Amino acid sequence: MSRDLNRLYRALAADTDERVLPTPDRVRRRADRRARQRAAVGALTVAVLVAGTAAGTRWVLAAGPDVDLAPATTTGPPSPTTALPAPTPSRTASPPARTPDAPPKTSARPPAASPTSIPDRAFFALAAANDAGTGSVFGSGPVLPALCGAKPGEEGIVTRRARYLAFKLAGTPEGHVLDGSYQHSITVYRDGRADDAMAELRRAVRDCPTQPGSDGGEGLTSTQRLLPDAGYGDESVLFELRRPTTDYEGAPGVAEVVRLVRAVRIGNVVTVLWERGWEGTSSPRSQVDKDSRRAVSAIRDWLR
Repeated sequence: MSRDLNRLYRALAADTDERVLPTPDRVRRRADRRARQRAAVGALTVAVLVAGTAAGTRWVLAAGPDVDLAPATTTGPPSPTTALPAPTPSRTASPPARTPDAPPKTSARPPAASPTSIPDRAFFALAAANDAGTGSVFGSGPVLPALCGAKPGEEGIVTRRARYLAFKLAGTPEGHVLDGSYQHSITVYRDGRADDAMAELRRAVRDCPTQPGSDGGEGLTSTQRLLPDAGYGDESVLFELRRPTTDYEGAPGVAEVVRLVRAVRIGNVVTVLWERGWEGTSSPRSQVDKDSRRAVSAIRDWLR
């Protein structure tokens, strides 16, 4: 202690009662001891706080992965939950995903290109019972009888082939006179022209009720008329030609010869069966119908 402090301390001791005051050195030692105790307690408190903080941190980090975030299953009624607002839809919705197996839809099938050539297999074969054994002869020539100068179906042609073949009826004995023959043609038209050709043929027959000197009957007049027809191809036109029969010298007879002509359209293709007869015979309708169906089937098989 300083000198003034010692002096004041002795004065205080003299004024006090009989109790003995400790000496200044003892007071100083006590004060130092208390200061050291307070410092030790403070250091111990800080150490405890630091240790507790570190332990708590390790506990949180170690316990994190073990926390089960899934809600526990209870048998009681579920606690009310607040519904989240639905997300606002965007202005442009993305197109629905298409599975790889689903082919893209098309509005219409593109038109098939018209064939540019006609093979032999496009022409029908006669049934074995009707085959006369004479075969077919391909060549040029008219594909329709004369119709007062009209030329139906001669526009928009891509290609055409024609043949001549004879036939016999199933009941005709072998070696007997044949029963008829066909001028058979197949014509391929440009797209949209085949149905025009059919319309032109109908109009030509209606506009030509009579035709002088037709179908080999020179000097004789034939009559033409449309007949009801259906069930062949996409559409068909059937008409007949009638003229008087002739004898061996060409003189007209009392009876009539009837010829049948059928045109059938299959897409852009038109086939014509013009029955020409054989030595003055008339066209057997049932045979013409049967061969018309065979002709349509052959063309469809070719076009597949």
